[in-house]
Amino acid sequence: MVVTEPMKAKAEVYHGDKTCRDKFRSLLSQIGLPNRLLSNQEIEECGYVKDTGFVWLKHKKKDEKKRYQDLFRFGNVVVCFEDEVTAYFEPNKIKKLTGVKAKEFMVWIPLGEILVNRSSGLITFKTHVGLLSKSLPLSLFEDVHADHDIKEMTKKVQQKIKQHQNLFILKENR
Repeated sequence: MVVTEPMKAKAEVYHGDKTCRDKFRSLLSQIGLPNRLLSNQEIEECGYVKDTGFVWLKHKKKDEKKRYQDLFRFGNVVVCFEDEVTAYFEPNKIKKLTGVKAKEFMVWIPLGEILVNRSSGLITFKTHVGLLSKSLPLSLFEDVHADHDIKEMTKKVQQKIKQHQNLFILKENR
């Protein structure tokens, strides 16, 4: 999907890599998605239309030779982000995703939907037609959580994190 000027007029639009990363991570956290879904490529612009949930990221353009240098590996799956990524955000879900491809084995497959199921601890990636999907542990996509992120998690996950934090503090004090 191409981001048009009328869309931008209805959106919160941000520019610059640091500002876009901060805003996008905050948005991912607010709707229950892990913040490691964001690419490492430099972001020039991002936007969010609150009424519809439409979001976009525009990466700094690269020449064709460097296009596949910014690949991300999650387990045995490789992910690549195109210059422009668009999607619709809902709680624990990304729909109508464009600009993201995954490769397992030898084939690049465009992704169309991402679902987070916190009770099972899985994140599922689906193709546009929904015939192919892959579920991976959610922990592969979550960074170390700040205190404000812990409030959003389920009590079970909160307890595990606090146990690990307490264990770390005990080891540190010895």
